[in-house]
Amino acid sequence: MGFNFETMKMTDQPTRITPLAGARPMRRLFDGVRTGVAGALIALLAACTSVPLPPWPATAGTIPPATTPGIPATVATVPLAQPIPARPGFVTASPAAAQAPYSAAVAARFPAPSVAYSTPGLQAGRSSFTSNAEIQSWLRELAASASRSASVKAAVLPIGQSQRGEPLEALVLTRAAGTDAAALIASNRPTVLLIGQQHGDEPAGSEALLVIARELTQGLLQPVLERINVIIVPRANPDGAAAGQRVTVDGLDMNRDHLLLNTPEARALARLTRDYHSTVVVDAHEYIVVDRFLQKFGAVQKYDALLHYATTANLPEFLTKAAEEWYHRPLLAALQAQGLSTEWYYTTSADPADKQITMGGTQPDIGRNVYGLKNAVSLLIETRGVGIGRLHLQRRVHTHVTALASVLASTAQRANELIQLRPYIDKELSAQACKDEALVEAGPTPTHHALTLLDPVTGADKTLRVESNSSLVLQKIKARVRPCGYWLSAASKTAVERLRLHGVQVLRVLETSAMLGDIYRETARPADVRPALRGAMADPAPIIKTEVALMRGVIDAPAGSYYVPLNQPLANLVMAALEPDTHSSYFANHLLESLASSARVMSEPMLKAEELP
Repeated sequence: MGFNFETMKMTDQPTRITPLAGARPMRRLFDGVRTGVAGALIALLAACTSVPLPPWPATAGTIPPATTPGIPATVATVPLAQPIPARPGFVTASPAAAQAPYSAAVAARFPAPSVAYSTPGLQAGRSSFTSNAEIQSWLRELAASASRSASVKAAVLPIGQSQRGEPLEALVLTRAAGTDAAALIASNRPTVLLIGQQHGDEPAGSEALLVIARELTQGLLQPVLERINVIIVPRANPDGAAAGQRVTVDGLDMNRDHLLLNTPEARALARLTRDYHSTVVVDAHEYIVVDRFLQKFGAVQKYDALLHYATTANLPEFLTKAAEEWYHRPLLAALQAQGLSTEWYYTTSADPADKQITMGGTQPDIGRNVYGLKNAVSLLIETRGVGIGRLHLQRRVHTHVTALASVLASTAQRANELIQLRPYIDKELSAQACKDEALVEAGPTPTHHALTLLDPVTGADKTLRVESNSSLVLQKIKARVRPCGYWLSAASKTAVERLRLHGVQVLRVLETSAMLGDIYRETARPADVRPALRGAMADPAPIIKTEVALMRGVIDAPAGSYYVPLNQPLANLVMAALEPDTHSSYFANHLLESLASSARVMSEPMLKAEELP
């Protein structure tokens, strides 16, 4: 893909992975400046995409990782060259007898890696994973160790409490002047946020993040901190982990709560990303190995890692390109170099009769997509693990460590470009207010996929042709002209609070004003259920599924009501929250009390207003 500096327009068709159907050309952002930062960034991304990017189910070719002076080449492809010594002081439990859910022939497909990792939960003879108390001790020991060195600053950051009162903590690692948010932002380095165990029964990511934390403070990954900041949340759902269950203590799936923020765990992560301005976010998960796949397809899941990035409506085109070119392709190379197999992330519903597979969710409520709407490069790494206990645990951790190290190295290698990319996208989105069409709702593209699984007896590859839904190219379901902003009633305090937690700018109206806008009028309320492939959504209550028409008129905005402008970087997240006729909206999920609580403002209002702190 090229770029014409005279017209400031793309010179050929959008690449196939672009989520937006009919993506618009990039707008001139810098008041006539056609060279410099913007031009260099566009040229760089254009050069990266000279070859069409791979649609699902095609497999991307292996691309050698880039090299940068000062960043060890091994960091991009090899996690650790030697085992980490076991730490004293942790009591190990006797191993519990475990029955493998498949044959020895299948197990033989997943030999242990050449390196053995050591965390509290990975000690020989251990039957339980690292406890929450052990994670806290591990983080504090690393922070104390780093503080004795002049090279790395580290701090354990309290970010909230779980529903049962367990501390939610993050380890901040940097070479900035301090570990507070202002210091990291002032460092002019991209900040990577690594999140583990949003689902309590997916422990390998958490164990791997303890390894990564140690290598950043004391080992092979230390050099990347010359170019980037890193924040690690090893366990986002400590209550679920303690219970060995996917969901939080009250049965909610926190990974589907990143737009609504009903759970304290999701709110803690939202505050963290808001305050520290994360440039790259990685979500470490594990996926079901047997269960419904054995039931539906008579086979066992094969791949060491399933990979994905944000795929939801209105994502900036260049953000998707950066995720693919700068991260996904090097990830493939790094994992392949370690003999680890990969595929795009996919899952299937719990319905035994439904034999479709779906390439992840497209709804703007899961973490992967919400972080994309916050203009971060958002990546998902899933290893095979759910339902097999501690089986192949070292290999699962090795897969995560390899992938996470690749992401850190890619960020270090692209640090300068990422620092340019984020403000460019922020300005582009701010400039779109009151203009053009935006997607209100989009869905995956139906296709077919050659799904390769394993025979549960022989361990041989078993390839099936299945119906599938690809999220690499989204279909337009519903679109509207992008408003200038949204009016919210004075009673919409909960919705305003959640938007502010995301970092959205909200203004309080100080004097009664008139706004030209579109008012929502309900035309139908069809029966509907909350879509979910796995687990309960953020709110188990029935959603309000509505169909609306827009009526142009004058909105009387009394003092005390709110205005949410769209000339701000989080405009696309605001649309996902406030357009009422989608499954994920604040109205559908009872954060707005009625359709009359909000309206679309269609011209720039003249307001006397104050910004909420």
